[in-house]
Amino acid sequence: MEQMKIAAQLYSFRDYIKTPAGVRDTLRRLRQIGFSAVQLSSSIAPMPDEELRRMLQEEGMIAPTSHERAKDLIEKPEQTIEHLLALDCHHTAYPYPEWIPTGKGEAVAFAKELNQTAEKFRQAGIDFAYHNHAIEFLRFEGSTILELIYRNAPLVSGELDTFWVQKGGGDPVDWLSRLNGRIKVLHIKDFGVNQKGETIMMPIGSGNLDWKRIFSAAETAGVEYYVVEHDGDCADPFESFAASMRFLKGNFVS
Repeated sequence: MEQMKIAAQLYSFRDYIKTPAGVRDTLRRLRQIGFSAVQLSSSIAPMPDEELRRMLQEEGMIAPTSHERAKDLIEKPEQTIEHLLALDCHHTAYPYPEWIPTGKGEAVAFAKELNQTAEKFRQAGIDFAYHNHAIEFLRFEGSTILELIYRNAPLVSGELDTFWVQKGGGDPVDWLSRLNGRIKVLHIKDFGVNQKGETIMMPIGSGNLDWKRIFSAAETAGVEYYVVEHDGDCADPFESFAASMRFLKGNFVS
């Protein structure tokens, strides 16, 4: 794994990026930790694309991937495409379903809507992916929502989240194998348990996931960017991201 291929998900810093000055400070601190890439978030402070692009350049960062508002991806694809291309960003992901399917028919219809959107982004040279949480492991007629999405939306790439796959009862390694050749971005955060027996998000290397198996499967599957995230159960995201980077550099960065 190359260090330059490890990105920081800015949603984890949503409390710090409410103003342009906060965005710049966050980028600078992440650069000091060792990140040179970020995944943009719709939580970022409003500013002209030109200003954000300049800020990224000045802080030594690139933004190869993003999370945009789900509604904008579906209802305003042209505007979203223009925004992403202005930032030289060629990968985006549908972050979370605005409504949860209640049966197989609705899940298939949702998948087909995603596929239509993916076609528009593909024509513009942007890879369109789906980012899962645990709810997509809800099962209808023998298939999970996530299976129905990928089965009925062949143009949609995967953006697996290791924590949420595990929490949903899946195996990150198995899902990376299923999406071999169909996943460019992987969300990485660890899966742990607190003293109450509740599952919690943890810095990478602090929980119970088998990262050697996960990263081996990710490399085989064609993952290009590893996006560190710690968007809950986190008192200080900067401290968490620093711990994750230390673990990655000490064990997997070549």
